[in-house]
Amino acid sequence: MWALCLGALIIIGITHWVYRWRNPSCNGKLPPGSMGLPLLGETLQFFSPNTSSDIPPFIKQRMKRYGQIFKTNLVGRPVVISTDPDLNYFIFQQEGQVFQSWYPDTFTEIFGRQNVGSLHGFMYKYLKNMVLNLFGPESLKRMISEVEQTACATLQKWSCQNSVELKESTARMIFDLTAKKLVSYDSTKSSENLRDNFVAFIQGLISFPLDVPGTAYHKCLQGRKRAMKMLKNILQERRGMHKKEQTDFFDHVIEELKKEGTILTEAIALDLMFVLLFASFETTSLALTFSIKLLSDHPLALKQLQEEHEAILKRREDPNSGVTWKEYKSMTFTFQVINETVRLANIVPGIFRKALREINFKGYTIPKGWAVMVCPPAVHLNPAKYHDPLAFNPWRWEGVEKNGASKHFMAFGGGMRFCVGTDFTKVQMAIFLHSLVTKCRWRPIKGGNIVRTPGLQFPNGFHVQIMEKDQRK
Repeated sequence: MWALCLGALIIIGITHWVYRWRNPSCNGKLPPGSMGLPLLGETLQFFSPNTSSDIPPFIKQRMKRYGQIFKTNLVGRPVVISTDPDLNYFIFQQEGQVFQSWYPDTFTEIFGRQNVGSLHGFMYKYLKNMVLNLFGPESLKRMISEVEQTACATLQKWSCQNSVELKESTARMIFDLTAKKLVSYDSTKSSENLRDNFVAFIQGLISFPLDVPGTAYHKCLQGRKRAMKMLKNILQERRGMHKKEQTDFFDHVIEELKKEGTILTEAIALDLMFVLLFASFETTSLALTFSIKLLSDHPLALKQLQEEHEAILKRREDPNSGVTWKEYKSMTFTFQVINETVRLANIVPGIFRKALREINFKGYTIPKGWAVMVCPPAVHLNPAKYHDPLAFNPWRWEGVEKNGASKHFMAFGGGMRFCVGTDFTKVQMAIFLHSLVTKCRWRPIKGGNIVRTPGLQFPNGFHVQIMEKDQRK
């Protein structure tokens, strides 16, 4: 009898728990949607791979069923997903007041608990200003020749090979340049390979968060641990040196750490270096590979790009001089290609925030503490804003200035957390494309197919043959 009563109580308890999971309490009207299975939510569906260039099926199906704003549960956390331009704009504009940056615990484990994306208020602004000293326009003006030299040397090396896998090769090129500027790291002189740890890290970054040996997520965490150990060793070694002038970003960080009353800690500094190294090369190499794939498939766009850069060479008094800042700023069609590439690439599939208080928007209530995910692909592939949204059409950006974010373009984030590395990314892409189309031609060999999980990947790479142009013609 007691066993029956106990069994009934357990069943009632589980039933109540499942009901509460599927029907969270709220003072108003929650957005429509499903919370999925207890504990798992809809995490598996969200991470499910797909080969579509369209809005991710997970999002598109729910938009069709529930509308532009809906609820779900990811990694055990209730989330409101927004594909509504008005709500997205409101979220970005109310940073620090109504919303604050937030990412799932798994992301925090990967990027570090003191990473710049998890910091708020004065501390975030302080770090942002530090980074702008490295990646701001004045620094980039001085860096542009080094970016061009790196691109030219890399292309010359590639032209001696029968086949180059672009995603891996551009990532290595950008990582070496960025690591040099950040920590004076030289892969040819180091006994340990810093980038290998980031490769392991990337493979598990957007995967199901199961920390068990053999899983991609576990390898990701191990890669982070090794990379952080290397960065800490570099920091400790650098602290023992007496340098008269700053030569890289780490020197600037060390000077900040030495200041009396500084708010910068070693943990924050190391997490910052880790995030900068990752963000600077992984996203840019994906965008650059994708742009070359798109140009390969669209000869008219490639022809106009070549004409723009050949015209730059013809206007020079000295044809062998490097790209100037004025020339860089004149690359109008190049920037149209970059904008269209990042619009279609949707490298960042979701931007997360957390509600600091209860919010009412368009008749729906977002409870305090809930996560909100802005969905850039739904904005960038909206047929109401972009005609034939899946088509690569750089000309759609003609006469459109896009130096920041808007309701309909958020490839580099938005609001006060607009990506501080945006200008650095554009410089690298534009200068590489300039070097590529003026000095080389290329022929796709194999690969180029994409998979989203939900982030962009090239599972089979994109293999091309690079050939130097005959400069006498």
